[in-house]
Amino acid sequence: MTERSLPDHTYTENPHMRCVLCRVNSASVEVEGQTVGSIGIGLLVYVGVLDGDTQRDVQWTAEKLCTLRLFNDPAGKINCSLRDVGGSLLLIPNFTLAGDSRKGTRPSFTDAALPEYAEELFNALVNACAETDLTHTGKFGAHMKIDAQFNGPVTVIIDSPES
Repeated sequence: MTERSLPDHTYTENPHMRCVLCRVNSASVEVEGQTVGSIGIGLLVYVGVLDGDTQRDVQWTAEKLCTLRLFNDPAGKINCSLRDVGGSLLLIPNFTLAGDSRKGTRPSFTDAALPEYAEELFNALVNACAETDLTHTGKFGAHMKIDAQFNGPVTVIIDSPES
């Protein structure tokens, strides 16, 4: 067996808004015993705002969330977008997506945006996605309990592109 070298992944050199999308039949988020967001069919999206992200990253991410084809068409092929199926978004702020675990046993979060700026861009993303009443969110900076019924599983990671 020959040894293959893997390309060097460069999270820290070019940080950009990072999201983990999970296709769900339903999902909800609870803060301090209260449900603050709940959806039916749609996408549960963990959102990481990284240092250097801009409104351009917000706009690109919002468009991608609504148009990425992750849902089945009538023939059973993954060929429909959130808009096509009338699905909802549950956006969860998650600074740990900025974690870099390539060295040592404790992730480094130095690529995460400062909390005030991250909250501003997270809220901008929520507003950019709110073209319908189908967008719900967790609470920025809170400890959240997330409950989801995954569909697939279909899970995709997106990073906004470089400028």
